Amino acid sequence: MQLTKGAKGADIHKGCTEKGADIHIQSSQNNAIIMGTVQFKTKNMRPNIVASPEKAAAGHQKIDWVRRNMPILRQLESEFRQQQPFAGKRVLVCVHLEAKTARLALVMATGGAQVAVTGSNPGSTKDDIVAALDAQGLHVYARHGASLAEMREHMGFALEIHPHLVIDDGGDIVELLHGSHSDFCTDVMGACEETTTGVMRARERAQAGALAFPVMLINGARCKYLFDNVHGTGQSVWDAMMRSTNLVLAGKTITIVGFGWCGRGCALRAAGLGAKMIVCEVDAVKAADAAMTGYQVMPLLEACEKSDIVLTVTGVRGTLGSAHFEAMKDGVLIANAGHFRNEIDVDALQELAVEHAPMRENVHGYQMPGGQWLHLIGDGNIVNIACADGHPAEIMDTSFALQALNARYLIEHHAALPPGVYEVPEEIDQQVARMKLASMHISID
Repeated sequence: MQLTKGAKGADIHKGCTEKGADIHIQSSQNNAIIMGTVQFKTKNMRPNIVASPEKAAAGHQKIDWVRRNMPILRQLESEFRQQQPFAGKRVLVCVHLEAKTARLALVMATGGAQVAVTGSNPGSTKDDIVAALDAQGLHVYARHGASLAEMREHMGFALEIHPHLVIDDGGDIVELLHGSHSDFCTDVMGACEETTTGVMRARERAQAGALAFPVMLINGARCKYLFDNVHGTGQSVWDAMMRSTNLVLAGKTITIVGFGWCGRGCALRAAGLGAKMIVCEVDAVKAADAAMTGYQVMPLLEACEKSDIVLTVTGVRGTLGSAHFEAMKDGVLIANAGHFRNEIDVDALQELAVEHAPMRENVHGYQMPGGQWLHLIGDGNIVNIACADGHPAEIMDTSFALQALNARYLIEHHAALPPGVYEVPEEIDQQVARMKLASMHISID
């Protein structure tokens, strides 16, 4: 295999086979096979973007670990290997590109798909995982720390597979297919959307009559939001915050901006760790719910004056701006757990600062004109993925099982599904729940 240098010094692999083959990657500790048959790369696709091919072994180890802790996907992998539901189909996976996403992509490949993978956020891409996927024969276009322009370019490269199915996170691929990359829309049978933000974008496009294919709203499934949003975000955000700062949560006053399912989970776990909680909401029902749950509820500007930590979980651009920064007290920690980096107006923060300096890895300090230092975590990127490993494997097991099963549903029912948005069928939601209970050795009446 030939190596050449791509943009930003990334290694690009050339000389790919076009036939299928068995690939067996051995774990260094116990020789466990972590993958079976996959489809090699399609013709006429451009070379992979692989920044650190030497990290492939570390990537395989991480993928092997999550495989051991994602029993639902293991079961689906076995079924898909026998049934080949994606045979002859091309699948584009655009999700935060780390080990659990790699497992989903490999399960789809085991089911017969030719798969292209790209990242939905440059701050969350893990270069060792990219290298591992490249070594296992998938198309992959991503690197950690890419600019937004590069990320869009990488998405465009992945779209050159001419997908039948799209696994999306935030709606970026769906938007490209309806805009600058509409030429790749011809074969699309449907998309599965992972996030609240992506669901909102898909609904808006559907309401305008401008959606070209069916979109399954994975985020609306109970096995998604009750596990991923509540328990996944709730644990992984504070994992990231504690890793980044080495500070305690107990006794601190924490403001959660946005009391959707993700905000609810973050508040629940922080309170459990001994924090005093404030919730800020513009939805009166959610605000009342937060108050009845036992949290203080107040306007955001007032909360900023009292808080030791401010966490945005809104999906809304500019949730925190200049007025909020000026009101914050010395030593405050600021982080974002919403989908897009723009929930915190980082440009405004930089403009206000009279001095700034890195404090430790993933923590950057900004001194305000009044003398107080504000500490931004993860540069405003999604904190649980930019500063840690994202949601726990067991949580993403349910979410990605929903993705895989709904992708199969689209293939089986696409002829009866006109363009529009569709909730996850109840039978699929129940199937994943039953598989989850079985994996936990729990039975019910």
